[in-house]
Amino acid sequence: MTCCILTTCVGEENWVDSRTIYIGHKEPPPGTEAFIQQRFPDNRIVSSKYTFWNFIPKNMFEQFRRVANFYFLIIFLVQLIIDTPTSPVTSGLPLFFVITVTAIKQGYEDWLRHKADNAVNQCPVHVVHHGKVVRKQSRKLRVGDVVLVKEDEAFPCDLILLSSSRDDGTCFVTTASLDGESSHKTYYAVQETKAYNAEKEVDTIHATIECEQPQPDLYKFVGRINIYMTNEPVARPLGSENLLLRGATLKNTEYIYAVAIYTGMETKMALNYQSKSQKRSAVEKSMNAYLVVYLCILISKALINTALKYVWQSDPNKDEPFYNQKTEAERQRHLIRAFTDFLAFMVLFNYIIPVSMYVTVEMQKFLGSYFIMWDDEMFDEELGERAVVNTSDLNEELGQVEYVFTDKTGTLTENNMEFIECCVDGHVYVPHAICNGQVMPGAAGMDMIDSSPGPAAREHEELFFRALCLCHTVQVKEEDTVDGIKHGIHQGKSTSFYISSSPDEVALVEGMKRLGFTYLRLKDGRMEILNREDEVEKFDLLEVLTFDSVRRRMSVIVRASTGEVYLFCKGADSSIFPRVISGKVDQVRARVEQNAVEGLRTLCVAYRSLNPEQYEEVFQQLNRAKLALQDRDKQLAEAYDLIEKDLILLGATAVEDRLQEKAADTIESLHKAGIKVWVLTGDKMETAAATCYASKLFHRNTQILELTTKRTEEQSLHDVLFELSRTVLRQHGGMTRDTFSELSGDCTDYGLIIDGATLSAVMRPGQEGSNSGNYKEKFLEICRNCSAVLCCRMAPLQKAQIVKLIKASEEHPITLAIGDGANDVSMILEAHVGIGIMGKEGRQAVRNSDYAIPKFKHLKKMLLVHGHYYYIRISELVQYFFYKNVCFIFPQFLYQFFCGFSQQPLYDTAYLTLYNISFTSLPILLYSLMEQHINMDILKKDPCLYRDIAKNSLLRWPTFIYWTILGVYDAIVMFFGAYFLFDNTTFTSNGQMFGNWTFGTLVFTVLVFTVTFKLALDTHYWTWINHFIIWGSLIFFVVFSLLWGGIIWPFLNYQRMYYVFMQMLSSGPAWLSIILLITASLLPDVVKKVIWRTLWPTTTERIQTDDHTSCKYFASCQSRTCR
Repeated sequence: MTCCILTTCVGEENWVDSRTIYIGHKEPPPGTEAFIQQRFPDNRIVSSKYTFWNFIPKNMFEQFRRVANFYFLIIFLVQLIIDTPTSPVTSGLPLFFVITVTAIKQGYEDWLRHKADNAVNQCPVHVVHHGKVVRKQSRKLRVGDVVLVKEDEAFPCDLILLSSSRDDGTCFVTTASLDGESSHKTYYAVQETKAYNAEKEVDTIHATIECEQPQPDLYKFVGRINIYMTNEPVARPLGSENLLLRGATLKNTEYIYAVAIYTGMETKMALNYQSKSQKRSAVEKSMNAYLVVYLCILISKALINTALKYVWQSDPNKDEPFYNQKTEAERQRHLIRAFTDFLAFMVLFNYIIPVSMYVTVEMQKFLGSYFIMWDDEMFDEELGERAVVNTSDLNEELGQVEYVFTDKTGTLTENNMEFIECCVDGHVYVPHAICNGQVMPGAAGMDMIDSSPGPAAREHEELFFRALCLCHTVQVKEEDTVDGIKHGIHQGKSTSFYISSSPDEVALVEGMKRLGFTYLRLKDGRMEILNREDEVEKFDLLEVLTFDSVRRRMSVIVRASTGEVYLFCKGADSSIFPRVISGKVDQVRARVEQNAVEGLRTLCVAYRSLNPEQYEEVFQQLNRAKLALQDRDKQLAEAYDLIEKDLILLGATAVEDRLQEKAADTIESLHKAGIKVWVLTGDKMETAAATCYASKLFHRNTQILELTTKRTEEQSLHDVLFELSRTVLRQHGGMTRDTFSELSGDCTDYGLIIDGATLSAVMRPGQEGSNSGNYKEKFLEICRNCSAVLCCRMAPLQKAQIVKLIKASEEHPITLAIGDGANDVSMILEAHVGIGIMGKEGRQAVRNSDYAIPKFKHLKKMLLVHGHYYYIRISELVQYFFYKNVCFIFPQFLYQFFCGFSQQPLYDTAYLTLYNISFTSLPILLYSLMEQHINMDILKKDPCLYRDIAKNSLLRWPTFIYWTILGVYDAIVMFFGAYFLFDNTTFTSNGQMFGNWTFGTLVFTVLVFTVTFKLALDTHYWTWINHFIIWGSLIFFVVFSLLWGGIIWPFLNYQRMYYVFMQMLSSGPAWLSIILLITASLLPDVVKKVIWRTLWPTTTERIQTDDHTSCKYFASCQSRTCR
């Protein structure tokens, strides 16, 4: 239960979005604001779904929520209640098998979760109690307890840092288990409590904490601490820099004291375990549509047979023979009899909808996902990581992707920054190489700085270098190794190295070191830098205005040893230039644009001097915003906006982020596969465009169309959109790019560039002008006719909006989003398939994705090979299951015309039960796991093959109807072929007559062999496992039939199949009819395939033919060589 602040309402609690915690469970002194007694959950973590007592009812409820399971339960109950033609075992046993297997699997998984929970909940924790440290189990920890955590221990719950073993009250933490970031992050103790670093001292702290209710955002926390240890209570703000999260680990700090504020299932880690919304694949939707069709067929069959039964019985001689006349009561119960007859026919034909298909599909997806994880080509040695499958439900969707939305930094590029140059007032500095455009071999950074013109300019340069040495959140480490990896700034001189959550910052600080200004450390609130004269300069760090993706800049406020106060600000040029009032803007802007065109990442640096009055005003603004419990982020943003103004421009930096290995090859392959690639990035247009050219998203002959703020300032958005639309449609003559690309490769390549501001205008619902409603449609029309689209200056939410826009477009294409950072999570969750890159920006993207891969290059194999195979396999699985069940049940339907619609089953109970469970299930499962219709290398070399399976081509209605008609044809051949052969009832050599069970067994034997041979004919990739399973399943059927009919089983009341199978096999005509009927059933499909492959072959079929021919040619060459 959460707590709340008590209001004036008598006898009533008013709940608000905050909670109050008493540190050490000490109530505030009298006279302070009253709070209700608080009740919070204990620290028990529960990741399990079931308990010993609720497992069976809860699991059964969850399983029977699935429509198929519920349907078969109803059929089973009908068989129990009314007199049906088949035993309840025929429906009950398969259902019991499916339910039991699923329950065992889920029960085992939950037992493992219980085991893991117990290990965590019983872990010992050190708590300060009455001035002493006592041990207790983690699950007994309560909100308000003061906890002692030692180095390399994980935090048992979410804590607010009170003090640490370090004098400055800081501690270092790794959050790898939460977000994958292995860098050491710095957290800060409350200023008033950081000196209390012994148990007895900590026990004297008298304070309360007010903070927000638990929420899952790992990077957001709002609270304040009220300290009552002096005459006047002191309030201090608390933010994410004070919050230690459960699961993180204490590093490089001997010990800390902290107070528990969120425990158990309210910790941020537990809240992040909430499951994401379920995504469904196109194949699953097709499968459900087919099930509805087959359910309608089932109901139609039952209605037709019920009606025909009563037509047949309208003749009294047939309905009431002299030996079985009905009573008067029976004659009056027509309606009830008709309903029970309808239900009986439903039971008889219900096998047309196979419960085992769901189990097979689940097993195929689950087992098939391991092929991605086992793929050695998708293992990255540098990271030591393999591909990860977070959900196996979307495997086949990888073969249907039409749009790929990719981030740039860290996804297309390495996110491994290298400082290239800086520009100060138009003068360019390249470390150890160039000064002001002149090559200086062997020159040091010092010489370059000395050569810059004039003392005033030199002062500006030094201020620029100091700004970059101070305006960052970089940490300095002195250790030789971190996690076994050696680091060092100076080889052989210093063992210190820089760590930051942003690779850009490390590159800039290291670049400044190469130019003569070295950042040394942050100690006791002072930043120390070493200037080019080897003098240490100290600056008091007063405030840090942190970076965020909306402002796109960060600032620090520092006080120099001379007493002067500076605000140093760095950020994107679009966020700095509008706030600059002086400086050489034109020269710097020109250099920034030139660097952007070359694909370099640029940042601008500016400063502002603050007098004491201005600083006091700034301090008050920030303090008010920091202490706010409601809308703190909004108030901080407003304060930052007021502070970061009237800046003086110093210069700009250029950092290179190299393209990832084989990124260009991957994009080119995706283009050939008919997949459109969009780059969504927060970078500036010129930088992003240069990366797009380098990665072959744009080619030199690509005609670039711009839909940017610059252009919409010159023309109205309406005019620009319609002009671009006319441009692309004039070339393509109204056809979409997809259609045209199939006809000719000579069409003009268009590439579209749009920025975030213009996108907002396009997406705005109520634009002015008569045609405002068409902006989205016009934008989509332009995009559809462009081979590639670049969206720059994108906010994270806009990335998701773009994906959603394309998803909801008329064609409803399958979308894939790929990224590596927290800013990509929204689009990863929005897309049909989300892929996370294991990059350097943490693991938020990986944790929220459906699949995770080490590098962008692995996307090629994931889609073109694995996706292709998965789709081919599951398409055959779904169609084959419906086909073999039509073959199975349609003879039963025909049989009713010959047995007076009496609901007499054609097959024995054992055959009805085991047909889908064992006789025909394993071959199709193996096919759906191992089939390779084309060699893997060919799929990689020829991406065009991906187009053959696009737009769910193998599960379209014409294909589904063909498989259904094929099943009906095979059923007719099997039934009537056996029927006409049975015309001569003295079928055996001894003149013995065959009965109805022999007839049914003959049909069933032909059925099992036909559907198995059909799958064998469709198999292209043969291994010993295929041979073993396919021929083994047929042998198992024969052996089972011999045993089932050859032994008198004591547990059976009657044994109608006794000696039936042996008698049938003893007849020569039966053998001949089996061979003839199997051949007649399979022949049309084989002939159809031969004709189609000869006259209208697909690309895939041509390659299969060529591959087969080349293999034969290679084999003949080898044999001639041997001879």
